[in-house]
Amino acid sequence: MNQSDYSFSSLPNDIALRIASSLEVSDLSSLSCCCRVWREICGSDCLWESLVEERWSLLYETVKNPNFKDWRGFYVRQHREKAVQAASVVNLVEHCSQSESIEIVDCLQVIECLQTMQFGFKDVQMLLLKPKLNALLNLIGLLYCLNILRVPAFRIVEALRNSQIADRQVCVQWWKPGRWFYGFRIRNESHSRCVSLEDLAMAKDVEVLAVLKREATHELLTTARISVGNYSTSNLQP
Repeated sequence: MNQSDYSFSSLPNDIALRIASSLEVSDLSSLSCCCRVWREICGSDCLWESLVEERWSLLYETVKNPNFKDWRGFYVRQHREKAVQAASVVNLVEHCSQSESIEIVDCLQVIECLQTMQFGFKDVQMLLLKPKLNALLNLIGLLYCLNILRVPAFRIVEALRNSQIADRQVCVQWWKPGRWFYGFRIRNESHSRCVSLEDLAMAKDVEVLAVLKREATHELLTTARISVGNYSTSNLQP
């Protein structure tokens, strides 16, 4: 046993596990590369079982079994499957969007796809709320967490800040049908507003959020435009 192995092995096992359990998956993987002792600790089934339960609670309930082994392998396989699904979402957005803009109805269709794929908050956080992706995809992930998963706003803001995308701006443009006036219809009213992802998460512009959910009026013709970034499926690797 080398000196580093000896030093780490002097830690009580329960304390070492407590340290490892407080880490994110990426940090846990990095720690496992330090030495043999930490590799064994970071590969413990009890750690990865709790990570699976945290990220995919419904799926966990269907597969949990006292005799089940290799939770780390299960986690990795599930993550890869979600990464493939996220890549298909990127392709769908790319197909629907033109010049970094997308119709609201298409945006909502993508959100429905995420719901069908049973994406959880961690899935969105790891695969869509990423600085390497276009802000349009960040926006879709945000709206999915906000409107479908009902994630508390402060947790979404924390995720946006951790990914350094909270300040990204989206421009939402919509038209309200003109009113009738003495038999004549007044021209449609055009509205446009730019807002940051953090402000959307905090519901600082209720009207824009209503437009993004198509709640303002069924007659709205809406288009969301994005201002920054490029995206590709190559950016989906963890």
